[in-house]
Amino acid sequence: MKIIRSTDFQLNNDTAVAIGKFDGIHRGHRELLDRIIAKKAEGLEASVFTFDKAPMELFGGKMIPSLTTMEEKIRIFEYLSIDNLIIYPLTLESAAIAPEDYITKILCKQMRMKYIAAGDDLSFGDKGRGDANLLKQYSENFDIDIVSKLVIDGEEVSSSLIRDIVSKGDMEKASKFIGVPYAVSGVVSHGKKLGRTIGFPTVNIIVPKEKLMPPFGVYFASVSIEGRHFLGIANIGNKPTVNNLNTVFAETHIFDFDEDVYGKRITVKLLKFVRSEKKFSSVDELKEQISVDIKHGREYFSDNIIL
Repeated sequence: MKIIRSTDFQLNNDTAVAIGKFDGIHRGHRELLDRIIAKKAEGLEASVFTFDKAPMELFGGKMIPSLTTMEEKIRIFEYLSIDNLIIYPLTLESAAIAPEDYITKILCKQMRMKYIAAGDDLSFGDKGRGDANLLKQYSENFDIDIVSKLVIDGEEVSSSLIRDIVSKGDMEKASKFIGVPYAVSGVVSHGKKLGRTIGFPTVNIIVPKEKLMPPFGVYFASVSIEGRHFLGIANIGNKPTVNNLNTVFAETHIFDFDEDVYGKRITVKLLKFVRSEKKFSSVDELKEQISVDIKHGREYFSDNIIL
């Protein structure tokens, strides 16, 4: 996949385009992405146009936690066989580009767009004036599909809705709307190795500051390591019993696993909230609770098919 992080670029081949922030790359987003991927059979390159930050970050001046970090998005787009990913720098200048110029100069000229899949709630260009109807007006030289918002259980699927669901810790509902379990990825780092000394070794990753996480606590989880999949329990938080740092960790005990994976990238999928994070009065009390969590975890996985 070709990745471009600049306003100054030129694609060499005709493209099928989807535009958006794609936070979470949920089932609604997949409706758009599946359409442009299908156009590869017609000789078009599947191309995603997104921004390096949300407009609220530019104009509000503060970071908005994301369902998917840019690194996670890149890995998902690569997995989906997207050909070109344009990560357009969002500045005061680029935010003020007239939507007509977005269509004619960026999409049609720089991206050589011949097809676009657009959500019916799409907005782009200065003050968000560009929309699906404007695209239609300029569609003499490209085909366009306007895609209605996906509705599941009576609710319109959106990134903002899923952020609210994740913030409440309802991981089963989040999974239904995203299409896959909510996950956090990272490189396994060295911790204090307390888990190993008390009989419950863990793999630890530092959660990126820009990543939206559910409430601190323990979750039933599945873990992917270099194409292999395992089951376990994950603690999301700052390890209050043994750590005073503000850093957020995903600390996962993998069932029946004892391999050295330091330095390897893993993905921890959070399947179900178990209990809130708690500061224990002693390490022995912590050990007792972990034993209970593991027992409940094995019972959960024996009753549920996890793919």
